Amino acid sequence: MDDEQASARGHMGELVRYFLRLGLLGFGGPVALVGQMERELVNEKGWLTKEQMREAIAVCQSLPGPLAIQVGIYAAYLRAGFWGAWAGGWAFILPNFVIVCGLGALFVTLGDLKPVTAIFYGVSPAVIALILHSCYRLAKLGMEDWPQWVIAAICCAVTIIVQAEVAYLFIGAGAIGILYYGNLFRGGAAPKASIVPFGVPLVTGLAPTATPGVLGKLFLFFLKAGSLTFGSGLVIVPFLEKGLIQEYGWLDQRQFLIAVAIGMISPGPVVITATFVGYLVAGFWGSLVSTIGIFLPSFLFVLIAAPLLARHRKNPNVQGFVKGAYAAAIGTILGACVLLGKIAIGDWLTAAVGVLALAALFRWKISNPLLIAVTAVIGLVAYPLLQPAWVTFK
Repeated sequence: MDDEQASARGHMGELVRYFLRLGLLGFGGPVALVGQMERELVNEKGWLTKEQMREAIAVCQSLPGPLAIQVGIYAAYLRAGFWGAWAGGWAFILPNFVIVCGLGALFVTLGDLKPVTAIFYGVSPAVIALILHSCYRLAKLGMEDWPQWVIAAICCAVTIIVQAEVAYLFIGAGAIGILYYGNLFRGGAAPKASIVPFGVPLVTGLAPTATPGVLGKLFLFFLKAGSLTFGSGLVIVPFLEKGLIQEYGWLDQRQFLIAVAIGMISPGPVVITATFVGYLVAGFWGSLVSTIGIFLPSFLFVLIAAPLLARHRKNPNVQGFVKGAYAAAIGTILGACVLLGKIAIGDWLTAAVGVLALAALFRWKISNPLLIAVTAVIGLVAYPLLQPAWVTFK
């Protein structure tokens, strides 16, 4: 027994060190991070078999939540059990939290300076290009046939026209997926599992106004958002745009674009945007409760729903829901790009920066931090020339 406990502690220590390093140095988005984990955990360290890793990826793709974090939690669970999953998962998040919280403090201090405005004049259209490029990669990964593209087109149009609640789009798209891909009306055997994945967001009814304090509102808002990131962390962009700007007025449009940019250029998952937003709204404690809120559903889905879903994920009705919800994710991301593009692109130069940034991502596969750095320089140089009244930095 003592040997088993010592072994478990050793495994947990290894996991924490590994995920701290991955969280600090892991750039490139969910696909790149998952590929890195598969290469290191299977081929180099031998902690998991190839079959275990592939199952982890397949199961986590079927759950709401940021893919890379969930695969990390699942892998840590297989390696060191329940508490290992909690330790490894939060170790993965911690470096990014510290970095983004620090950036939030810096922005609060310097946010009114004109050089900051100039930087994000150049960066904002690059953010639109980054979202479009990531959406393209996600579409290649999970869009398989024309019905999914029809669902995506409808969700894109709804997002643009009425900016509908994302939860309803996902649930509706999942139901369509069940009807089209499932076997409920095809005379097949009655499904042994629930026709909807266990990870369907059950907390979507929670309203941020359930508690009077700002911290409570932030926690509940991001808890809800964390249950809706189906397919990619980018799915929260339209949800956050609606909630943060229109409903609560916590951020203006420029601050929101900056928050998205921070999430995309920092290591780890895009949903770390929540940390930055939380700091802008309520300082350090706001960043802490927002971070816990956005990631807590991932731990619950993986540790509670994943073992069940692993047994039933081949059920055609479960697969149908996943396909429909994934298509809705692509559509809402594209719709969010249109809405955010109206904010980010306001003249010929920002339009040119956006087009060139997109070309650089596809043609030369430029890294996200390098693209942001280049466009920041463009903003610093060009913005004063386009603003005659802006003579000096203050």
